[in-house]
Amino acid sequence: MILLEERNRILEETFRERFSRPVEEAERIFLTLHDFDGVSYLVETKESKSIVLFSMSMKCYPELRQYGADNVLVREYGSLFQATPEPGFEVTLRIDEVALAGQDTEELVKKLALLKRNALAAPFEAAFYAQSQGQQTNIMTVNYRDQEAIYVMGFPDRVTVIFSTVFNEEADQIFGRVFLQEFVDARRQPAIQNAPQVLYSAREPPLELRGLRLSDAENIGYVTFVLFPRHFTPGPIREETISRIQLFRDYLHYHIKASKAYMHSRMRARVESFLKVLNRAKPEKPEDQKEKKTIAGKTFKR
Repeated sequence: MILLEERNRILEETFRERFSRPVEEAERIFLTLHDFDGVSYLVETKESKSIVLFSMSMKCYPELRQYGADNVLVREYGSLFQATPEPGFEVTLRIDEVALAGQDTEELVKKLALLKRNALAAPFEAAFYAQSQGQQTNIMTVNYRDQEAIYVMGFPDRVTVIFSTVFNEEADQIFGRVFLQEFVDARRQPAIQNAPQVLYSAREPPLELRGLRLSDAENIGYVTFVLFPRHFTPGPIREETISRIQLFRDYLHYHIKASKAYMHSRMRARVESFLKVLNRAKPEKPEDQKEKKTIAGKTFKR
């Protein structure tokens, strides 16, 4: 299966190309683009060609701010982070290309492409810290999509992450159930028995969410990940866990759509093969119904 990238490829290529040029050759830019989960970006120059404003619009950022998103972005981007974002956006970074002259900008390019990921990391980092201190957190709710949310909870012995996801078609529910059952079955293999536990429930919310007012629609499902300290050891393991788990919803629905497209292509190929068989099986007309031609080209029936 394909693993989706946590970095925005367009942003990465845009900033890499721009920072590779001399400052004297800087040009004005106005670029808008969109990411998963309704996130949009704006890269523009205003007062100077060498001053780039990089803004992000994120529906759930006010919730993330409560869980320390501003602190995470200040830690990652330092003085680039602006306390007052551009109108219509929740986050703005101000990049002075003159100050970057002569520096290796590759690390900065990768960080800029991870802006959405770093903002969404705030509740996970808060839950991981609470677990390391033996504390329990309240439910941290991130309504990152219409009718869908991420719920993060820290416990003294584990961290629980719950995704609510909507299946717009009945076939999506079936494919989703098959995929999630594979997650459960895969943990039985000796090589990956240490993987996080995955639970799935259709319509009925997990016990951790029973106190919340949630939708009881028929097409909603809940996916629960149970993370233990070995899954978020400080360092690369923790960063990889945060990156992968954020993209789970997009990963699931991407593969559901890919599977449906594959099934449709197989069905079309099978129908075409059946039509060929039927065409070859057409019976010949009886002799009295066959049309005959004379030497002059006229047709007649006997």
